[in-house]
Amino acid sequence: MFNLFKSNSNERPTDVKGLRDALLRFVKDQLQKMEGEGDAIKGLQLFIACLPEDRHLYEAAIGVEQPDQFKQEIQRIADDYALALPSGWALDTNFVEELPSEAIKVANLPAALFIRTKQHVIQKSYTAYVRVLAGEAEKEQYELHSDDSKVNIGRERKVQVKDGFFRINQIAFPGDAANESNKYISRQHAHIEWSDEHDSFMIFADEGGVPPGNKIKIRSVNDENLIKLNSTQIGHRLQEGDQVILGESAVIEFSFKPSM
Repeated sequence: MFNLFKSNSNERPTDVKGLRDALLRFVKDQLQKMEGEGDAIKGLQLFIACLPEDRHLYEAAIGVEQPDQFKQEIQRIADDYALALPSGWALDTNFVEELPSEAIKVANLPAALFIRTKQHVIQKSYTAYVRVLAGEAEKEQYELHSDDSKVNIGRERKVQVKDGFFRINQIAFPGDAANESNKYISRQHAHIEWSDEHDSFMIFADEGGVPPGNKIKIRSVNDENLIKLNSTQIGHRLQEGDQVILGESAVIEFSFKPSM
């Protein structure tokens, strides 16, 4: 099995075995870069943005019908190379329209890997603010704290979701408001929470905020490119002045300073 790691071919594989070998080789290379830090890994997330006509090849390569098989192969690689993955690590695979910018891209393949690591302890308490610039929410400004649980964003304050349970949106955009922007916001659109790992507030898309549903786009003050969230697993690190578009035209702004 491990003879595949001796290959130096830069050609894109076109069959199931070649795809599987290329993905495993890439995972092995990324894990080796974390030598000595393997016990900090919580899980791996593999993202694939292939063409629809190629999806069956990638599904076979990662063993969609036998989800533990690909994880077991990664575990064998980790054991052979003494990469010391912790017990209980998780593997998630996601087919997406666009590869998340935070993930590490696989050369010559429409795939990327994100390595989730264990969080650290909060050293300080932080306060931030979310201002509603477009759309009509219940309040014009919301206060966030680093020791809060996650803050949900969506249409209506209390909504029933697919599993039958109810979700409370702390930042709620009433569905019966006259403002047209509100109707393009999903009932479970996004959430904001503090990340010890990144030492910052993060915004994550929820089920209704990723393609093909309503979208989330971010105009960051430190990035001239428009950032799109295409996965519920990888968030965006919020920075002073970041503006987030929810749906078509509702806009919220993140700040560490309260409005005057």
